[in-house]
Amino acid sequence: MLEKYIEKGGKRLRYGYTTGSCATAAAKGAVSMLLSGQKLESIGIDTPKGWPLTIELFDCEIGDQWSSCSVIKDGGDDPDITNGVKIFVKVTKKAEPGITFKGGRGVGKVTLKGLSLPVGEPAINPVPREMITREIMKVMKEYGAEGGYEVEVSIPDGEVLAERTFNPKLGIVGGLSIVGTSGIVEPMSEDALKESMRLELSMLKAKEVDAVIFVPGNYGKDFVESIHLNTEVLVKTSNFIGFMLEEAERMGFKKILFVGHLGKLVKVAGGLFNTHSAVADGRMEILAAHCALLGGSQACVEKIMNSTTTDEATDYLLEEKIPGYFDHLAEAVKRRCEAKVYDNIEIETIIFSKAHGLLGKSAGAKDMVKALCIN
Repeated sequence: MLEKYIEKGGKRLRYGYTTGSCATAAAKGAVSMLLSGQKLESIGIDTPKGWPLTIELFDCEIGDQWSSCSVIKDGGDDPDITNGVKIFVKVTKKAEPGITFKGGRGVGKVTLKGLSLPVGEPAINPVPREMITREIMKVMKEYGAEGGYEVEVSIPDGEVLAERTFNPKLGIVGGLSIVGTSGIVEPMSEDALKESMRLELSMLKAKEVDAVIFVPGNYGKDFVESIHLNTEVLVKTSNFIGFMLEEAERMGFKKILFVGHLGKLVKVAGGLFNTHSAVADGRMEILAAHCALLGGSQACVEKIMNSTTTDEATDYLLEEKIPGYFDHLAEAVKRRCEAKVYDNIEIETIIFSKAHGLLGKSAGAKDMVKALCIN
């Protein structure tokens, strides 16, 4: 159990760790047992967040050229469908170097393009793959081992649990995904999250800051860092974009640079200010409507409407070569946001995607970027 806590909304909430950290610990434990010939009760790993974890191991077995064990997912005080689920990893020695991945029972498989993994791959996301590979390499170096390993991840209850997630809609079939960008689950109740974000804004206002950067989440933060903007005035909005705009107006902010992934900001272009997938969608409908508005072909509109992800739809839009499409979309986001605050805040917009980088920006974004750039 991870004994780290955070105060939110007057409550003391405990952090947890992701399915990616669970799979990493089980994989490292299995390789360590195979190379040492000794069963382990726990294993230590490093996380991208910089927090080391010591995680208990269960169901330990050692074979001739393989070993396996399990880890129990601990989501802390964050409500999560995978909390308490066992995640199993079996590693099998192979002669050729490198780490390969296999999806066992209850781990989904990617069946549609547009995700961060190729079609046919098990839904073990890139960051967990990097974590697993790095920790296994540490063990191999410690023992002077050569060759490589096949890493098979299984979640016995995964197929049933996945029916209560959005995996089927994303084209991930047969189970859950192994996910996590930081390795750590930060506990967030909706009220506590809103209060935390409101407090960030309030603290900036107390410092007499008038221009801030809004990003929905970590992808936006990473993009802002990549273009060398001042992250000291950056605030995450999560899915509560309308709430944060209203708070910014109430506090008297003058300018907002809104930087976000297409998958989130396209919803705002359609007037949706809570962007959680369980609340509202319409991404493809909004993309398709603007495609038609700008003279896109019927064929392109149909392709967008049949897309699973915004990255897939973006591929079709780029093929269509509609002049200024994503700048136009950024202007639509700007207009929606400024109307939300009754034109009391100057708002500019930058839209990007992980697959394509910068896609579009509103006309005034260039000047606002200059003002918010780190000198």
